[in-house]
Amino acid sequence: MGHAMSRIIVSDSGDVRRVTVAHEAKLNCLNSALLEQLAQAFAVDEGIRAVVLTGEGTRAFIGGADIREMGAIDTPSGARAFITQVHRACAAIRACPVPVIARVQGWCLGAGMEIAAACDLRIAAGAAHFGMPEVRVGIPSVVEAALLPGLIGWGRTRRLLLLGETIDAATAEAWGFCERVVPLDALDAAVEEWVGMLREAGLRAIANQKALIRAWEELSLSEAVAAGIPAFASAFETDEPARMMGAFLGRKR
Repeated sequence: MGHAMSRIIVSDSGDVRRVTVAHEAKLNCLNSALLEQLAQAFAVDEGIRAVVLTGEGTRAFIGGADIREMGAIDTPSGARAFITQVHRACAAIRACPVPVIARVQGWCLGAGMEIAAACDLRIAAGAAHFGMPEVRVGIPSVVEAALLPGLIGWGRTRRLLLLGETIDAATAEAWGFCERVVPLDALDAAVEEWVGMLREAGLRAIANQKALIRAWEELSLSEAVAAGIPAFASAFETDEPARMMGAFLGRKR
């Protein structure tokens, strides 16, 4: 997709899709063309169990939105159009029916941190750094930055968004933004370990679970609990529970 110097690379290998933001010379920062391509990359075919999202090279996951393009915006309507593209890319990740794993190396800033927040799981190299520096260039952090309080809490969200603070990977893990931090040379193996665990689960069960988690984010506690009943019942619309429980019981014997 795209031209040689700036593109989204989509590669399906068996039951895993790998999506790479390939704009290494510019820290994989996202311009309008890349955002449009990124949104399209998460429409997966049946049989795909996971999507792994990363950036090209080792310097950055996604260094943010393209500040040159944003700096050329001169009207509120132009600003609305650009930030809507950021939201659409994040929304496509959240709507993807299978888990999306963010494989984070290097810088993960601004729109890059929003993209990572939209993923289901985040695993980072120890040298990764995270931040939301938008206020330092005259704009607020918006759209999927709204996911941050649910991940790291309101106080820590305020630290990132109001102070423009940058945190290291160990802090991101301690705060709850990253689920795991490993050395860079162990990053791929750690991602594959998670993919292997997803392969052991029911394909339909994982899709149902992701959809239910998404629903929980929008519902009150009582509504979220109640939503689990039809979700559980729908699992039995196929033979997946009987087949997998039967296999489990067979192993126990």
